[in-house]
Amino acid sequence: MSQKLILIDGNSIAYRAFFALPLLNNDKGVHTNAVYGFTTMLLKILEEEQPSHVLVAFDAGKTTFRHKTYEEYKGGRQKTPPELSEQFPLIRELLDAFHISHYELDQFEADDIIGTLARQGEKEDWDVKVISGDRDLLQLVSDKVSVALTKKGITNVETYTPSFMKEKMDVDPSQIIDLKALMGDSSDNIPGVPGVGEKTAVKLLNQFETLDGVYEHLEEVSGKKLKEKLTDNKDNAYMSKDLVTINVDSPIEVGLEKAQYEGYEYQKVSSFFRDLGFNSLLSRIGGEEAEAEEVNESLPEIEVETIEDIKEEHLAETTALVIEMLSESYHTADIEGVGIVHDGGKYFIPGDQALHSEVFKKWAEDANKKKWVFDAKKTLVAMKRYDIDVKGLSFDLLIASYIINPSENHHDIPAISQRMDRKEVAFDEEVYGKGAKMKVPDTEVLADHVGRKTDMLFQLKETVEEQLKENEQWDLYHELEMPLSQILGIMEYTGVQVDVDRLKQMGEDLKERLAELEKEVYELAGEEFNLNSPKQLGPILFEKLELPVIKKTKTGYSTSADILEQLQDKHPIIEKILIYRQLGKLQSTYIEGLLKVVHEDTNKIHTRFNQALTQTGRLSSIEPNLQNIPIRLEEGRKIRQAFIPSEEGWKIFAADYSQIELRVLAHIAQDEKLISAFKEGADVHTKTAMDVFHVSEDEVTDQMRRQAKAVNFGIVYGISDYGLSQSLGIPRKEAKKFIERYLESYPGVKAYMDEVVQEAKQNGYVTTLMNRRRYLPDITSRNFNRRSFAERTAMNTPIQGTAADIIKKAMIDLYHALEHEGLEARMLLQVHDELILEAPEAELEKLQSLVTKVMEETVDLEVPLKVDDEQGDTWYDAK
Repeated sequence: MSQKLILIDGNSIAYRAFFALPLLNNDKGVHTNAVYGFTTMLLKILEEEQPSHVLVAFDAGKTTFRHKTYEEYKGGRQKTPPELSEQFPLIRELLDAFHISHYELDQFEADDIIGTLARQGEKEDWDVKVISGDRDLLQLVSDKVSVALTKKGITNVETYTPSFMKEKMDVDPSQIIDLKALMGDSSDNIPGVPGVGEKTAVKLLNQFETLDGVYEHLEEVSGKKLKEKLTDNKDNAYMSKDLVTINVDSPIEVGLEKAQYEGYEYQKVSSFFRDLGFNSLLSRIGGEEAEAEEVNESLPEIEVETIEDIKEEHLAETTALVIEMLSESYHTADIEGVGIVHDGGKYFIPGDQALHSEVFKKWAEDANKKKWVFDAKKTLVAMKRYDIDVKGLSFDLLIASYIINPSENHHDIPAISQRMDRKEVAFDEEVYGKGAKMKVPDTEVLADHVGRKTDMLFQLKETVEEQLKENEQWDLYHELEMPLSQILGIMEYTGVQVDVDRLKQMGEDLKERLAELEKEVYELAGEEFNLNSPKQLGPILFEKLELPVIKKTKTGYSTSADILEQLQDKHPIIEKILIYRQLGKLQSTYIEGLLKVVHEDTNKIHTRFNQALTQTGRLSSIEPNLQNIPIRLEEGRKIRQAFIPSEEGWKIFAADYSQIELRVLAHIAQDEKLISAFKEGADVHTKTAMDVFHVSEDEVTDQMRRQAKAVNFGIVYGISDYGLSQSLGIPRKEAKKFIERYLESYPGVKAYMDEVVQEAKQNGYVTTLMNRRRYLPDITSRNFNRRSFAERTAMNTPIQGTAADIIKKAMIDLYHALEHEGLEARMLLQVHDELILEAPEAELEKLQSLVTKVMEETVDLEVPLKVDDEQGDTWYDAK
């Protein structure tokens, strides 16, 4: 069997991926666009090339042996954006998950590693393919070595062989070094011969074959100026040749055997994909047929009694309770069974028996009977659907585990038990299967499984509570998250009323608008075609209308949104297409998507608030995500018109914290200027512009205020000069200076940033004002990229997390205030820093003062909290 070696230039491909894709974040706030692009490239290579050997080479550092020859080598390059730097460790983790070797060598570049291994493979008569974006590697091309250079994008490559090089570039592989010596390379700061470009260099090499040949026949060179340039820059030319020559005998400590590739394990790769949120890539790694990793090889015996006739003695004053459902969608899924564990025994009750038992209902609704549960919100909502108003929920293992360490990926009972060095519980999919193969096992297996989970919950309660107290997080758990979980459960069960007819009418209106746009596009194109087909759209734009081609793909022209946005001023058809796509997404994702989840009996939508997901403590909303309804387009904002009060004569009321994260920053940083601005009620963005640009208030322009606003909010999220440059569309140098001026103007903010990083290094974590922790294991890493990401996280987590804690406390305070005042008004949604309520019109005046007072007084900060409120017949009108 022939051997095929794939050598990948890790730095080059990572850079290509980063700049080809928009900045992406996973749910932990980690940037992932470079990793995602790298992954798609890797999967494509493995699928198409079927290699026997693979190795990824990385640059080891900024300084190489070439710097001894020329100190300014690569001197013009901009600093790597931290958003990219932090992704290199993840790319290495990706390769480890795939069992793909990677290597770097101090003082040498990835090119040298690749060149050395390519020559070794060539000597062994292997087929070798190099993947890179660096044309220097073309010097390695031979009959056995091909080089695939990335074009625009990441997966679109052009493969160079000796014949292709001659046809395309009119040079041989052996002439690449001399070509670069003559023309230089501005990206690597290689001087070459000034004034000699690629065309001239190729002409010289066609005439004289080599750099030596050029200088040996200098008198034969035509053109007086060219001859002078060559004469004056001979030393530069030969130095440049040394710089671009790849060392194919570099002292690497790996051989071809190190690159052997035998495939990857599904479990490791799929786990990595899930951690980073690459769910769309799971289908490409054959997940359904892969065998699950054996987690529990042998489970100890456990005696669980299955009972159908429930007696009072089966239930106790203090009991661990687990409700078992086949799906996480507890608003619709059936309860398959109930686990009960207390000092008197371990029981499994089939769902039908428990939910229709008066004995069980009476016990569940008794607030004096303490229930220890996993996911109090789920328990409350699921039971309410069966007309059981469960009370006495005094311990929640899910919430406790999440508070102890929110960076853990899994907070189910099996995962928690393993973290506590116990393995008495099987993973659910081992019992039920997964995907389309899921099914409810027979009663005996189900009883054993549910019994084990309930028993583990019963055993873990004391240990987990001790850890919360040791971490000084008992108040956060007991006073904030536990009561909030039950309030969220009530909100979820209540749901939000939807005007289905209005939603359907919006859908019809959008269809008409889409048809109009389609017609306008066809008129501008001069013909009809499938507007939703990139294959048909590409030729219209780039051949018929002759718009400039920015990027090609394997199947034709790229017509992605970022490409079209670059062409907006080139032809009126582009704006029409962009609007068509945006409205099409509104129609399919939001109009049709929302209609699918409206409860047929109540015309309400019951979203699920995820309380144990984000590392900052923010709530998220799923099935559907009501926090993410697009509001940039007016048509998107109008979707909120379909959300209405559930009672006649009621109104929607919205209350929103104004600039809460900046106010938290002012408080935590104790910056006098920021505190003063908020206390005076000044426009903080205008004030920042005045301080940074050293101008008076009346001299602040709209652009100055916009830049100040971007950096104000950017500081909260640990923005870099690269991130700010992308946000404002300005050069990185200008963005860097802006950030520096900002930190000079607000020394308290700068001091806070320095201090919080030092605290994180000392403690290993940072905390919010309410003692929510976020662990940062990489804060003392020797790896610069890991450490710098951890430092930025240390700076922004206390701010974001405190803001999240404040609105959570406000929800609890407001819920009790509404009860205390005897108001009918009820909370429906939390959307970031905003609370949405519905209330009788007669209560609105009192509600306005009550909500404002409660939300603004929920915590005591150095600066006042400010709440803006609106009201109306729909959610749209209340904004």
